[in-house]
Amino acid sequence: MKKSMAVSLGLVLSVGLTACSSNASNGSSTDQLSQSTGAGAQEKTKISYWTIDRHDSDYIKQVIDEFNATNTDNIEVEYVVKADDYAQALDLSFAANQAPDVFRVKEGTIQTYYKKGYMAPIDEYLTDAQKQEFMVMPNLNQFDGKMYSLPNYGSTMRLIYNKDLFDKAGIQNPPTSLAEMVEDAKLLTEAGKDIGAYGFALPFKSPNSAWDRSARVIAELSGYGGFGFDFKTAQYDFTGFKEIAKAFKQMYDDGSALPGMEALDIDPLRAQFAEGKIGMYMSYSSEPGVYKSQFPAKINWAAAPVPTIDGTVKGASGFLGGQWLAISANSDKKDAAWKFINYMYGDQILQDYHEQGYGISMVSQIIAKAKQPDINGIEGFLPNKDDGVWPIKPTVNVEGAGYQETFFKYMLQGGDLDKEVEDLNTRYNAAFAKAIETGDVEIEADPGFDPTKLGGAFAQ
Repeated sequence: MKKSMAVSLGLVLSVGLTACSSNASNGSSTDQLSQSTGAGAQEKTKISYWTIDRHDSDYIKQVIDEFNATNTDNIEVEYVVKADDYAQALDLSFAANQAPDVFRVKEGTIQTYYKKGYMAPIDEYLTDAQKQEFMVMPNLNQFDGKMYSLPNYGSTMRLIYNKDLFDKAGIQNPPTSLAEMVEDAKLLTEAGKDIGAYGFALPFKSPNSAWDRSARVIAELSGYGGFGFDFKTAQYDFTGFKEIAKAFKQMYDDGSALPGMEALDIDPLRAQFAEGKIGMYMSYSSEPGVYKSQFPAKINWAAAPVPTIDGTVKGASGFLGGQWLAISANSDKKDAAWKFINYMYGDQILQDYHEQGYGISMVSQIIAKAKQPDINGIEGFLPNKDDGVWPIKPTVNVEGAGYQETFFKYMLQGGDLDKEVEDLNTRYNAAFAKAIETGDVEIEADPGFDPTKLGGAFAQ
């Protein structure tokens, strides 16, 4: 990168960091301190933590404030939430050599960050007790035998529904099949006419976000890979999404979907649901915390398993997680960064995180002693016999529109779905073959793979 570009990126990042950061006080790593002039006092060792999460921001700010005020190493953490442009901002920060010292990693991104060399291994910091407490998950928090992050919470995915509107429509139970979901959406819309409520919604401003929080889990519970990858054959096959796409299109065509949802982001959707304007949608287990603090719900609501294609469970709903915080490979304050991470992974913080409903713990030691979160709606998100961890799908660079955009376009405009699926299979498998050839991906067919055996490992 040219010097002028690096300087420009640095200016942009500096402005953005100042605009959205929230600071606290106090703290210092004895091996990384600089001396202030005159009084001989030690200056703070300042490190930055970036995250995409906003559902837990009040709680995380509180615990970081506590760390800044009480740690004996004179470390001060700058807490930055970048919910809308996180991936782009992180790439720019590394390109400009202004990366945060600690940053949030998630399933679906940690693999990319590992390949880009963004993360530092943490094995040298881990105690024997931590190695026993925290689960090792190859290709989720461990790569090539080295650990890069530890689990905190996992996310289950559920159907969130407006109990008041269901009662008004005379629907006794949430749908268990796509056909029931389409019919219920009609009934909910009819029942909600007088208050301007609609049966169904998803945040299709980002087709990837909308699809991956809904169709993905419907496919997984129905026995299909949630990203279109068939682990039995080690090939992409999007056939399993056809009936899901048809159901979404039917609700859209019926007028059962919230008008304008094609331009709707998740927070505006949540605000509409909290006001009683949406009958049902699908999302992650962060929702109870959202409706407790961010958008206090004015309705009675609950969560239930998402419907499957035909009403029968043939797989497992992905329990997503296995990682949380990582140290930047570019940080010159890695020891201080680890001291902060070590604090964040303390049992009490993890237990409070679970009990206050910000996420469902994936740490067995925490699960064993934690109380059920005292927060409305969380009971529907607790892991059950049909929740499980799927294998990691390959990451490929496909030419043309991605599958989420393709199915979204079909929902809006229709077309020949069979041809669209055939085209997706061709393009994705070509990209997969190329990734195999270049060595970017290593995965083999598993003829004995059985999605029905994935569930139950985390049931409480």
